[in-house]
Amino acid sequence: MFLLGACAVQIAQPLKTQPREKSDQLVSLAHGIDESAGGVQSYIITTAAAIYYLEKAGGGLSSMLDPNGVDWIGFHRKPGSGHNGEYRGFPNAVHRQDGNFFHAMNAGTDASTSFVNIETGNHVRITFTSGNGKWQGRYDFYPDRLDFTMSKVSPGHKYWIQYEGVPGGSMDDADFWYRSGDNKRHGIREDIEGDLPAPEWMAFGDPQSARMLYMLNHGDDAQPDDYANREPMTVFAFGRSGKEKFLTEPQKFSIGFVESMDYAVVDREIRRVLE
Repeated sequence: MFLLGACAVQIAQPLKTQPREKSDQLVSLAHGIDESAGGVQSYIITTAAAIYYLEKAGGGLSSMLDPNGVDWIGFHRKPGSGHNGEYRGFPNAVHRQDGNFFHAMNAGTDASTSFVNIETGNHVRITFTSGNGKWQGRYDFYPDRLDFTMSKVSPGHKYWIQYEGVPGGSMDDADFWYRSGDNKRHGIREDIEGDLPAPEWMAFGDPQSARMLYMLNHGDDAQPDDYANREPMTVFAFGRSGKEKFLTEPQKFSIGFVESMDYAVVDREIRRVLE
């Protein structure tokens, strides 16, 4: 989250029903507006697994739609909306560390520039460079997932990689999470802190949905990872403890959906990404 002390303002997040046109392309790029985020200019990347809205000015995801059109992020730029809108997103990586970058544009975000490096039928790459030129983040969209790589880190500064969103479209007591190294289903209100075992991953689910959203760290670091219930949204981060950041080197992460709520299937599919 990039703003502190804002008042809570409820933002309605309508179900998106973006049509999926038949195409030989497994990954396609368009340019448009994320209306549910407050009308922000976006790259719109459509895949079989998800539709991603990547906000162009701030350089972060404002929406991530599953195959049923449900948005698992629910960002809205309205000032003062706090956990109900303006804090949400992915990767929300650079916060008060030589700027505020790679977050969908809200009142606290600093602008970045972007360039489409690759646009093929199965891979779209978009690179964002911070306005001060000291940070660079790369988005690689594939048919089954999104990889985010922090490819340039401002010397002497730190970052984290966060999912701040709404499992299944809204957060409620029925939602749950899994993590690497522990096959127990945990309630969404249960917080956890500590370095996840390799391969480091966390997944969020809603019993009304047939799928889970996961985040994966492609490295096995010794840095703390942190999940905190911040109703009405989740806050999970690699490289975070409380409000401290710990990541200092270029590193790759993934976010995506697994079409199962079975722990063994989720674990297997996430491990497949690393192969």
